[in-house]
Amino acid sequence: MARKGMNIYKRKDGRWEGRYKLVGSSKYNSVYGKTYTETRDKMIQCRKQIHMNTIKCPLTVKELFEIWLNSVKHKIKNSSYLNYLMKLELHIYPTLGAITYEALTPHHIDEFIKMKLDNGRIGGGTLSVRYVSDMVALLKCLGKFAERSFSYRNPMQYINMPTVQTMPLNLPTIKEQSILKEQLLNNLTPVNIGILLCLFTGIRLGELCSLKWIDIDFAETVIKINKTIQRVKSFDGNKKTELVITSPKSPKSIREIPLPPFIMPLLNKIRRLTDSFILSGNSKPMEPRLMQYHFQMILKRCGLNSMNFHMLRHIFATNCISCGFDVKTLSEILGHSTVELTLNRYVHTSRERKRECMGLLKLIA
Repeated sequence: MARKGMNIYKRKDGRWEGRYKLVGSSKYNSVYGKTYTETRDKMIQCRKQIHMNTIKCPLTVKELFEIWLNSVKHKIKNSSYLNYLMKLELHIYPTLGAITYEALTPHHIDEFIKMKLDNGRIGGGTLSVRYVSDMVALLKCLGKFAERSFSYRNPMQYINMPTVQTMPLNLPTIKEQSILKEQLLNNLTPVNIGILLCLFTGIRLGELCSLKWIDIDFAETVIKINKTIQRVKSFDGNKKTELVITSPKSPKSIREIPLPPFIMPLLNKIRRLTDSFILSGNSKPMEPRLMQYHFQMILKRCGLNSMNFHMLRHIFATNCISCGFDVKTLSEILGHSTVELTLNRYVHTSRERKRECMGLLKLIA
């Protein structure tokens, strides 16, 4: 016998069946479950989907995105807001912005992803898979917002993110690291000491460029990370981009890092007024791209292969594990939200360490 009001009944085979009527038809569809509750929940979801499919959305994708942006603007960092706006203005609006949200289909999204991966940049050139994934994430946010706020259907629900291929990271060998350290120690400029700071604290490039002398407690020998600097797209009409100092990447990134004892004398050699930036020595911060350039020139002088500045953070994390750091401590020093992120993304094993471990094997105990 059917439960009252839900058109759900138990079948002879032991399963529960729920029947619901299709819109504009005399036909019924059925859902099945092992329990009454499971079947009821499936029916509620189906009826909700039918209801959503009948609600028309007169807005374009661009208009709906503008409503979403306005709703999240006060919840996110200004740099994140500008980053979203840049991706929308440069990529999503020109391709999908004029389509009415009601007419948007998974096919539109799949074609957009393919186009951006094949030839995504204005003026030619491809975009990275990670960059395209960020744009797909924005579209998924729009779909969830439209569904939650207006009960519109969500065409992005079953869209898969582009697969990011994780390339093996070739860390510099111990010998190459020693060559770099020797080059830095032989010429103690603010830039070189800044690179050493990254090698022995794992701080990010933006965090380094925003550091002032007031952020270093010489009495307690700790460095305080509470801001970062980055270049973002400007929408004031006077310039294309602007350098902004903002809060770090996440709340966990606000942290204090004890400094190794040998770093303190090096910092004292170039110490300036407390309110000046460490790298520039004055009230104007050094541009992260300029710091990247200096780093590449130093590698060239050392005869080392080019590497991204962020590699210093990977080197630090891997060396810490080799020295016996526990992962929880390392994760907090790096400012990560989870220990898993530290292990999966920043802890690597060097060829020397692999050789050392393999040397522990014995033919006969």
